[in-house]
Amino acid sequence: MADEDTKLFDQCRICIVCSNDLPLETAEQLATVIGEYGGEPSIHESSPEKEDTLECTHIVANNTHFHTYDLARKTLIPVVKPSWVHNSLAKRKVANPRQHSPDPRLFLSDVVVTCGDIPEGDKDAIIGGVVAKGGLYSPRITGMVTHLVDLTVESDKARLVQAKKLRVKIVLPHWFDDCLKLGQRIDERPYTLPDPEILRPGLDAPIRSNENKDLAGASTPEPSIMPTPPSIPRTGDQSSVFAGKSIMLSRDLGIGSHMLESIEAVLKQGGATITSKVEDADWLICRFREGFVYRTASRLEKIVGNLAWLYHLMTFNTWTRPLTKLLHYPVSRTPIPGFEGLKISLSNYVGEARIYLENLVAAAGAECTKTLKQENTHLITAHGNSEKCSAAREWGLQVVNHLWLEDSYAAWKLQPVSNPRYNHFPPRTNLGDIAGQKMLDIDVLERNFFSTQAMEEPSSPPRAMRAKDQNTESMQPPAEKPRKETEKVSETAEGTPQAKTKTTRRAADNKQAQTPARSRLIPDDKENETPSSTSSRKSKDAAAARLHEIAPDIALYEKEMKRVGGVIYGGRRKSDEDRVSINLKKRRSAEPQEESDGEQASDAKRQKKSRPPISMHLLITGYQKWVGKGNEKKEDADKRHLRDLGIMVVQDARRCTHLAAPSILRTAKFVNALAYAPVIMSTDFVDNCLSQDELLDPKDFPLVDKTAESKFHMSLAKSLGNAKKNKNKLLRGFRVYCVEDIRGGYEAFKSIVEANGGECLLFRGRLALNNTSRREESDDEDEEMQDDEPGRNEAFLLSGAERKHARLWPRFRQLAGDVKRTPRIVRVDWLLDMAMSQELRAADEYELDESSIEDADE
Repeated sequence: MADEDTKLFDQCRICIVCSNDLPLETAEQLATVIGEYGGEPSIHESSPEKEDTLECTHIVANNTHFHTYDLARKTLIPVVKPSWVHNSLAKRKVANPRQHSPDPRLFLSDVVVTCGDIPEGDKDAIIGGVVAKGGLYSPRITGMVTHLVDLTVESDKARLVQAKKLRVKIVLPHWFDDCLKLGQRIDERPYTLPDPEILRPGLDAPIRSNENKDLAGASTPEPSIMPTPPSIPRTGDQSSVFAGKSIMLSRDLGIGSHMLESIEAVLKQGGATITSKVEDADWLICRFREGFVYRTASRLEKIVGNLAWLYHLMTFNTWTRPLTKLLHYPVSRTPIPGFEGLKISLSNYVGEARIYLENLVAAAGAECTKTLKQENTHLITAHGNSEKCSAAREWGLQVVNHLWLEDSYAAWKLQPVSNPRYNHFPPRTNLGDIAGQKMLDIDVLERNFFSTQAMEEPSSPPRAMRAKDQNTESMQPPAEKPRKETEKVSETAEGTPQAKTKTTRRAADNKQAQTPARSRLIPDDKENETPSSTSSRKSKDAAAARLHEIAPDIALYEKEMKRVGGVIYGGRRKSDEDRVSINLKKRRSAEPQEESDGEQASDAKRQKKSRPPISMHLLITGYQKWVGKGNEKKEDADKRHLRDLGIMVVQDARRCTHLAAPSILRTAKFVNALAYAPVIMSTDFVDNCLSQDELLDPKDFPLVDKTAESKFHMSLAKSLGNAKKNKNKLLRGFRVYCVEDIRGGYEAFKSIVEANGGECLLFRGRLALNNTSRREESDDEDEEMQDDEPGRNEAFLLSGAERKHARLWPRFRQLAGDVKRTPRIVRVDWLLDMAMSQELRAADEYELDESSIEDADE
């Protein structure tokens, strides 16, 4: 064995995740091989922890069900199937992880295709589509080829496959075309030569349907029968999926005490503990996407699933993420916007697939009808051959496949039925076979159901928080009696401010009787019980109240940590307008007031009604009146004044609709905002709005700075026009690396690159360069990258001319060559000039070499 071969995985720390498809014995064999070739393997029977995930360079898994998969995806750690290890050994170099990804979006990742006697145009389209969706192309027949695309079995390659009896499927080009149109891999049997079913006469014959194993235990969000798993390991056995987990069962599950005891017994038998405090729980099992406990658990990144998911784990004793199946995650009480009033019927779906779609229609907020009538709005069908399909088309109803429903549910947005993906029905294929493969997106869930933006902007809370909350839960154990004081604080934490004064117990009881929403929280048999006045009860009340009070601050703090500069340099002050709206209400409610509760509540209502809606989100940079020590109070007062005029001052360029600056600047705010093509005006606009106490027209205060335009070789008007055309995709396909201690800061340049659609990574010269970009992983079929696009085959390093930076240049050139990319070491002006002009510029005039070091040192 050559020395270079023994060091194949020399710089790799590889986590191997076991599952049903990757048993422990196979994992141990892989670990042995990886260790022999210089790697550092580690085996995890369920899922690697957060720390282990961040420390590894690759994760070997046969699926994406382990709970740190989202973390790996966000931190760009490749997740690969075991075939990646074998392929790397066969090639004697580390293989491209993208062709071995278990990500369901890359649905052709295990396909290696070669083409026979087909037209060149079709050949190029097939190769491009296969590679874009994770597959590989081979120009000739090899042992790795899985599919041969041909029109007949008389070609040379087809004869070779038949003569040597290779395990290669010979398929028509139509199979790839239909797979790419649907965005899903379908059964290739109807397209297989020599006798493809799609070319036989009698296409109207009944189409067979196969058992859909993906929907086992995932067809309903509210199972009525508890499974009786015979193989749940005993307590302390690490092979149990529940071992060592702390699980909270929410009160909104709506199950009886006997069933609850049975579930708890199974969980404890598997080694889990039951808790009633969300901060102590690893998993939260609940029914709805609402309530303080749900939002707190989600913001603290706990595992949140529903009863169906829990039963699935009990049945199979194998870990799977709740986000993997649409109905394994809690549902919403309110419908998807646009689904109200829709009447949907199903056709040609059978078995679990039909049950799954019926429940998904109900979860989306529409009505599912067993019969098709003219009053229906949609027909979801698995293929186009049925009486229902013919009748629906005659009546002018929308005829779509189930992908429309799944995509709408996952995006929580009504998808247009005009998308060809939703009305494509491949011949002789039952689409019920691929139902249930769509996954939920955590970013969509956060934006719609537990985003901290709801507290930052009380005037526009998320739709889920606007809904009336019916499963507010006290943080006390179920056995304890609910207390009015705790309920009062809990309701305040849910977003309903309450004026709290020192009142007598009689006044408090009267007020309690006048608040039906709060009285729902008291069990009927304990309605007249008086709260305990002992010191222990008071301390528990205070602790619960404190927890409710600080939970929003914790969530805001975690969000601020993600800002450029962190909490200290990039966060909000307590006096910021969008921050003060949360806690000032609580502080006021905690202090004695001379006014009565009713007077204060009415004053708050009048003040809220008098405030105008937000008409613009304004990003301000370089405003000298707010710069300098001692101007914080003026800045806070001005922001509140602007908000009273309908102007919300924001700090994030992604949220701004308008930008105000004294001149054209190269600040991070200005450069980032340009990518979003906002309305740009002078800070004179801010001065005049404040002095005249009215919202003025931004067009009367244009930003004119010819000096800066000449200096930066750009035109502001032209840059805005380019930005509108680019749509944040100027640097699409560019991979930009940045030295760690670059002047201006890595985070600032990272935000600029990502605002323009590129990818920015920190380069320390230690590990191999990542050969998979987020752009390549995109599942946007209308925007696939081409090999000749700028930046496609180049790797850029932002660097200074300092000697300490130059020490990294040879290593960068070497690593870029290893992944077959042209190395480009450039000054930061290259990035800034492109971002300012919104035009691509050649890197040649910005490149650094060894001669630049001498000039800098002199």
